[in-house]
Amino acid sequence: MEERIITSEFKEEDVEVEYSLRPQRLKEYIGQKKVKERLSIFLQAAQIRKEPLDHVLLYGPPGLGKTTLANIIAKEMGGNLKITSGPAIERAGDLAAILTGLSNFDVLFIDEIHRLNRAVEEILYPAMEDYSLDIVIGKGASAKSIRLDLPKFTLIGATTRAGLLTSPLRDRFGVMCPMEYYDEEELKEIVMRSSGILSVTIDEEAAIEVAKRSRGTPRIANRLLKRVRDYCLVKGHGHIDYATVKAAAQLLEIDDEGFDQVDNKILEAIIDNFGGGPVGLETLAYYIGEEVGTIEDVYEPYLIQKGFIIRTPRGRIASNKAYNHLNRIIPEGKVF
Repeated sequence: MEERIITSEFKEEDVEVEYSLRPQRLKEYIGQKKVKERLSIFLQAAQIRKEPLDHVLLYGPPGLGKTTLANIIAKEMGGNLKITSGPAIERAGDLAAILTGLSNFDVLFIDEIHRLNRAVEEILYPAMEDYSLDIVIGKGASAKSIRLDLPKFTLIGATTRAGLLTSPLRDRFGVMCPMEYYDEEELKEIVMRSSGILSVTIDEEAAIEVAKRSRGTPRIANRLLKRVRDYCLVKGHGHIDYATVKAAAQLLEIDDEGFDQVDNKILEAIIDNFGGGPVGLETLAYYIGEEVGTIEDVYEPYLIQKGFIIRTPRGRIASNKAYNHLNRIIPEGKVF
């Protein structure tokens, strides 16, 4: 698979940009209004009680600001943020070392928490409920169980696949926060704010054009802004305007819907080669030269979310929006 500019997955090039652009307080955070309102109330209540915030589960597509929210929660509570991920915690001892190193009001952020080892997950249960850690010393008949008290911390779990969480773990989170795709207005605000931090000027119309191509994801918006800035420095006049964004997007082969070559190739294959569908996923993958898992996990979700592809038991079908997008004639009687 070619490296995609518009992927929502974290890339090495995002490190410098994301860390410098992340808001530090909840009032600075743009978008996710329902999540912000919920967290604002619970954070204030926890501060009034002088207790840690209940454990929080953030779930939704990648690139929507889950790590940023974890950092904000830690700052609002006056604690430190410890970041790790489910796959990185291989043994129960690894988690025990992390938990015993926390202080009161610290925040432990576990990304991809659905990928935790089952034995590790069970260590979390008493830690989340009672702020305690059960350790077994020795083996066989001489083994002893010792319970250690833990500091009052907040666990923030992040996942893109909430359905894979076990019920016992999911039930121990007191605050559930579904993260949704951003609309163009919110993304425009993010682009305008980021351009100021990056010391580059941009027109509002140009910011809207960047937002339109960002697939509802702040991470992609910031990455595109960085690429447009570079294009402007070489080909433009130091100021990002509408024409500059259009020219940069054309060079990057990203259209108005935020689709790249592969996205359009998938739509073209379904419409031009398979009569609009239905077509099986394996057949489609073979035709465009991609792995089945790559299409299902990387390309297809956004096309389905935007209504360009319909997934049915018989296969994938191109919608009327896909026909219009590619300037194809919609077959008579087609109702999708």
